[in-house]
Amino acid sequence: YIKFLESEKRDVRETAFKAMHGEYSKWRNTLAASLSGAVKAHVFDARVRKYPSALHAALSPDEIPTEVYTNLVGAVRERLPVLHRYLKLRKKLLGLDDLQMWDLYVPMVPGVERDVSYDEAQKWVSQSLQPMGEGYNRVLDKAFGSRWIDVMENEGKTSGAFSNGAYTTPPYILMNWQDNLNNAFTLTHELGHSLHSYFTRENQPYVYSHYTIFVAEVASTLNEALLTHYLQEQAKAEGDRALQLYLLNSYAERFRTTLYRQTMFAEFELHVHQTVERGEALTAEGMSEYYLGLNKDFYGAQVNVDDCVAIEWARIPHFYYDFYVYQYATGISAAAALAQQILQEGAPAVERYLGFLRGGSSDNSINLLKGAGVDMTTPQPVHQALDVFNGIIAEMEELAG
Repeated sequence: YIKFLESEKRDVRETAFKAMHGEYSKWRNTLAASLSGAVKAHVFDARVRKYPSALHAALSPDEIPTEVYTNLVGAVRERLPVLHRYLKLRKKLLGLDDLQMWDLYVPMVPGVERDVSYDEAQKWVSQSLQPMGEGYNRVLDKAFGSRWIDVMENEGKTSGAFSNGAYTTPPYILMNWQDNLNNAFTLTHELGHSLHSYFTRENQPYVYSHYTIFVAEVASTLNEALLTHYLQEQAKAEGDRALQLYLLNSYAERFRTTLYRQTMFAEFELHVHQTVERGEALTAEGMSEYYLGLNKDFYGAQVNVDDCVAIEWARIPHFYYDFYVYQYATGISAAAALAQQILQEGAPAVERYLGFLRGGSSDNSINLLKGAGVDMTTPQPVHQALDVFNGIIAEMEELAG
């Protein structure tokens, strides 16, 4: 489906978009009943355990204040004009008179074909992580030199990429390497997870040797931000405008799809739970009307929001996960803010961040992140991340001319 949405042929994108959502629309009442049942279960569990709401119940095990959730939604709402600025640039770069929902995934800039070998990517990652200091890079060298990474495809090997391991083993990485830029970013992403696991296990007893989902993507996303910065500086030095624009666009898309889109999902998820908590029925019509309204709020200033997107809620499995999606948005917010601190402050910011990596679950996630330099109980990290996004757009506008 995503491959079709990335097609250069607009009629292919439109056909795929409408066919996908049209099929879900045929099953809207069954799917509404299914989601309604899951939400009712969340609300019931919260009530029998005497929580004020399903949101409180979902966030309580990791000691996350509900203000983290509501501040995220409020801050993103406040900064919707930044998204609208980006969508206006998308329209310009695609050369379109109007922007449709099926135009949001097609690449904004011509593909930059770069054959990137694993050895070259390894050098890039090492150079990009030099700001992290000697201790961090010593472990990075160990990862590369001690065969922590299963690099190449092989018969019977599972697809994708991930970091895993046990308390008494190295945090191994599985990859299926392809010679391209995306795989270089996948490499540094998974190394972020592995080094987080390494520092946690080296410094904590087994009982505290894990970290929560709330912070799981911070280290990996921060590594991606540092690699983007490094490659950007290299492209500037070489005068490679096409590569600069490509890298900026890739980074900007992560903000659009992770910070904005996942927050929109979080707002929908809160709405459906509050609807059940008020004793009202969750119907396909009601959920579709609300979801369409959200899309108009987020995209409508620059995009013709087709009514068929109203059913998209039916194909998002995360809505069954009990307030899960907001953590994607808080994760990228914290990572972007921490990466800026590391690049601007140097050693003091690095030491704070390493304290966070070493912390595991010895304290709650909010306190560990505060120690690193971001307070997720306030909207400030979200605004800092969106300031970064705004800066990326400004650079893209300048390069685009």
